[in-house]
Amino acid sequence: MKKILALLLLSVSLLAFVACSDDDDDDTSDADATQAANGIVAADDQGPVTLRLGYFPNITHSQPLVGLSRGTYEEVLGENVTLETTTFNAGPAVIEALFAGAIDASYIGPNPAINGYVQSGGDALRIVAGATSGGALLIVHPDAGISEPADLANKKIATPQLGNTQDVALRKYLLDNGLGAQESGGNVQVIPSANADTLNLFKQGDIDGAWVPEPWATRLIQEADGEALLDERDLWPDGAFVTTHLIVSKEFLEEHPATVKKLIQAHVETTQWINENPDEARQIVNQGIEQATGAGIPVEVIDAAWVNIEVTYDPISASLFQSAASAKDLGFIDDDNLENIYSLDLLNEVLSESGLSAVQVPAQ
Repeated sequence: MKKILALLLLSVSLLAFVACSDDDDDDTSDADATQAANGIVAADDQGPVTLRLGYFPNITHSQPLVGLSRGTYEEVLGENVTLETTTFNAGPAVIEALFAGAIDASYIGPNPAINGYVQSGGDALRIVAGATSGGALLIVHPDAGISEPADLANKKIATPQLGNTQDVALRKYLLDNGLGAQESGGNVQVIPSANADTLNLFKQGDIDGAWVPEPWATRLIQEADGEALLDERDLWPDGAFVTTHLIVSKEFLEEHPATVKKLIQAHVETTQWINENPDEARQIVNQGIEQATGAGIPVEVIDAAWVNIEVTYDPISASLFQSAASAKDLGFIDDDNLENIYSLDLLNEVLSESGLSAVQVPAQ
């Protein structure tokens, strides 16, 4: 009789264990389903992970310059993650590296990210955080006789690259003011030119103006007596538009969400530190630029350029959707549907854990 009772108790215990196991499996499935619905697939981040991060040696990429110098990224990512960094000079090169599987994440401007997303059918990348707002101006030559938009007719205006963020902004601005680029039937000669070449052309009087990012806008003013015809912030609600944001390959995000969350945490912490310590941040940014390029920025240039940008983790998504619509209208992309380009769940988790307000993505 005692043996029978013992067997019965053992059976009940086994049934309870199986039931509990089934409950745990159900909970795991629910969690996986939730993550999948948010575009994030649960993965094993316990083993060693290598994160390959790209950025530009530029003041609009201040978070990686400051965060790497101060050791914030390595500290937050932890010993489990090996961080490898690569510097780039142009957005298309970043997208090529992402397509080739050579990098996992990068700081980049809006239009190259849009192009990469559209070209890949939405499979290549996700925007996981904002980085910089503002910092683009239309500077005109003092002898060009340009004091209003109509005066741009029959003039030569430079942009950094065909189809890049400033190039699209200029062409849209021309259309909005009844003008247009020559190749589109207008009478304004838009000249894609590397920023350093633009400065020389401007000094020589070979161009009448340039729509450029900082610090080149300030350099045109301080070194070539240029005059600001337009600060692009004046074209956007509250003066806010995305200049730089943080993208991650969709594959890496799905395989290593915990690592991406740590990257975002380091990004947010660095953003806050920069805004709380702007003087020291400018010095660190300049040192990082000098290390990467061999030449720093004169103090008077970086000080003047700094006030034209805002360092932020907000992606300012409404401005990205508008930029995509402009790029489509101008024929640079065939599709401006960016419905799934943002994956901000991890950013909002980090913000919530830090007592900060969540960011939202309006309907496109």
